[in-house]
Formats: sequence, structure tokens, C-alpha cells
Amino acid sequence: MMPSSLPGQPHVGYRGDALFVEDVALADLAAAHGTPLYVYSRGAMLAALDAYRRGFAGRQVQICYAMKANSTLAVLQVFAQAGCGFDIVSGGELQRVLAAGGDPKKVIFSGVGKTPAEMRDALASGIGCFNVESDAELDVLNAVAVAGGWRAPVSIRVNPNVDPKTHPYISTGLKGNKFGIAHEHAVAAYRHAASLPGLEVVGIDCHIGSQITEETPYLDAMDRVLDMVEAIEAAGIRLHHIDFGGGLGIDYQGDTPPAADDLWKQLLAKIDARGFGDRQLMVEPGRSLVGNAGVCLTEVLYLKPGEQKNFCIVDAAMNDLPRPAMYQAFHAIVPLDRSRPTDDAPIYDVVGPVCESGDWIGRDRTLAVEAGDRLAVLSAGAYCMSMASNYNTRGRAAEVLVDGATAHLVRERETAADQMRAERLVG
Repeated sequence: MMPSSLPGQPHVGYRGDALFVEDVALADLAAAHGTPLYVYSRGAMLAALDAYRRGFAGRQVQICYAMKANSTLAVLQVFAQAGCGFDIVSGGELQRVLAAGGDPKKVIFSGVGKTPAEMRDALASGIGCFNVESDAELDVLNAVAVAGGWRAPVSIRVNPNVDPKTHPYISTGLKGNKFGIAHEHAVAAYRHAASLPGLEVVGIDCHIGSQITEETPYLDAMDRVLDMVEAIEAAGIRLHHIDFGGGLGIDYQGDTPPAADDLWKQLLAKIDARGFGDRQLMVEPGRSLVGNAGVCLTEVLYLKPGEQKNFCIVDAAMNDLPRPAMYQAFHAIVPLDRSRPTDDAPIYDVVGPVCESGDWIGRDRTLAVEAGDRLAVLSAGAYCMSMASNYNTRGRAAEVLVDGATAHLVRERETAADQMRAERLVG
């Protein structure tokens, strides 16, 4: 563990006044690669994965990393080499899994809007399972499979109508959400799937949301899913695996989500009590594996005092760190060098250069900084780079993966020429 490690991020901490990720000084990385810059800890990812593995010790479990959290090839490579499968939601994500060396047989294809072309590519690749989210999708997938001479392995995503007690934009298990098939309709949907010649029913899936910090929603959802398993198998349809999705939260601002191993001990006890302890289980963690493994480095450009607000203007923006603008999310912000005295330090809104009032990184932060100082935006490993954009024709940041004392540049900084390469002028 790092000396003076930061809350929720044991692989990020100060040595003296300098901030490190593992054994690499972040100031050195900022000097070498510029800012904004994403830095990820391989050790942090594997430590988070080990918590799941401890909870599942002795069980038949496939851990499928939900790669929408962070789809950088080097991040996928870490999990592929650790034996993980992948939860994907697009054909592009499948191509990334294959490019990173992932096993297609360990891929689960989720999402409400799979196209026939994506289905064909996934079937040709030999993926492990489709998580189907509507009756109409069952029919289209069947037609694609029959036309290509395949049988598509399917699991139906059941919507249990459980409140995950999280931000409404990342809640997925309520009746008003677009995801899954209502649990009241699940048996009929399974009967329909079992009747189609191009489909092979292999499991059941449930995913209720993201950044969940309480145990109760998981326990409630599990009860409903196991009720569904009993009803579906009473209709004569055997389910080989049970997929409980992901969604476990991380510590952004004193959040206290249950540890993955502790949570799964409780859930497995419930599974055993209901008589399903011999089934293959699947889980789809995303944020909890990578969220606290990453930081975003940024440089202070200007300090702008005002009558109502003081602004600390940095070179990272909402295109680099979209969560605050989208979800009003919190990221801790700390200096790479903490040697400046903090007594009577001003309070700033930390904002970026993008021409939107929504371009803010943090509100009301006490910071002892001057122009040219560098800051680290913490807990930035999930839903930051994967949601980054080129708004204002800003290039996406470079990325570095740290492994002990070694730092690997895993994505070069994007240039304006990179962005315009596929465009054409007319005439």
C-alpha cells in the first residue's frame, strides 16, 4: 500500500509532498506526456478483481468486465490476461475485446438496440451469450441465426422493478427504464425463446443500475430473479447460468459501498438457501474494477476571482471528464505537489475551457494553487475516457498504465489531424 494513500485509492498517495500512482511520481508523467493525462494503476485493477474472486472462492463463476466503464485496449488486456470475460454493448466493443486478446467464448452481449449486423458479427466470432432485452429482439436474433446456420445462445434480461437508490440516469431495473423484460412477462418470453429454432436458452440476466452503495437492492433483486428461475424451470426450461449483473459503487466522496467479497458472501448464502448453489454464476462488474484505479492530471491555466465565485480554470474539460456535467458527479481534486500552505486557501469552482457553463470539474474546492500548478482529479478510471468526446475540437487525452515503477504510454494524445482524417471537403 502506498504511504499516505488517499481514501478509496490505496494505489494513489503522497510520498512526502509528491503524489504517486504505485511507484511512479505523477509530476514526472505530466512533464513527460503533458496534460490532460489519464493515468491508471494495474495493481489497483487487479486488487479490485481479487475482491470478487475471494467472494466467489470455490464457486462456478465467470467474471465479465463491463467494458463500457473503460474500453481502453490496455485496460482490457489487463482483464483478459487475468482470465476475465467481457460484457459488451456494441459491435465496436466486441472488436476491442478481440484486439486486446479477449476470449470471444467469454463475451456476453448486452444492450437494448443490437443491430442485425452486430448480431451476425457476434455469432461469427462465437460469443458466449446474448443478453436479450425484448421480444422483438428475440425474433430478429432468431432470424439472423437461422439465416447463418447458427444457434444463438441467449439469456433474457429480466427487469425486477427494484430501486437501486442511485442517480436516475444510471438506474436500469425499474419499470420505467428501457432495459429488460418485465418480470411478470418473463415466463412467456422464455417460452417464446425456447420455441425458436435459431435460439438456445442458456441463462437469465438481471442488472439494476450503477454506483449502488447499499446491499438491500442486490438482495431484493436476487430474490426476484430466483423466483423467476423457479417459475421458468417449472415451465420446463432449464437455465444453465444465472447472471446478476454489476453496478457495485465505489468511494467518490465518502461513499461506503460494501466490499465485493463481503457482498457476495451474503448473496451466495441466499443462493444456497434457495437451492441454486450448484449453478454457474456470472457477474458484470465495471466501475468497481476500474473507477478508483484511474486519475486525470490537469494543469491550472488561470485563477479568476469574482464577486460570487472564484474560478480555477484548468486544461481538462467536460469532454475529458463528462460525469460532473452529466450526473452532477463528484470527483476529489488534489495537488500533485502539496507543499503549498493551505491556511486561508481560497475556495474555487474548478472549471474547464469549453464554452459551456456546464463545463465544471468540481464545485467549491479549497485549493492552494497558482497558474502552472498541476492537479489530479481522482476516481477517474470509469466513465471518463470511455465517454470522452472531441467537443470544441479538443483532442482526447493521452493515457498511461502504471505497473509498479514502470509507466507505459498506452494511448497517444489525439491531434486535430486525427480528428479530421475521415472528413472530406466538397468540390
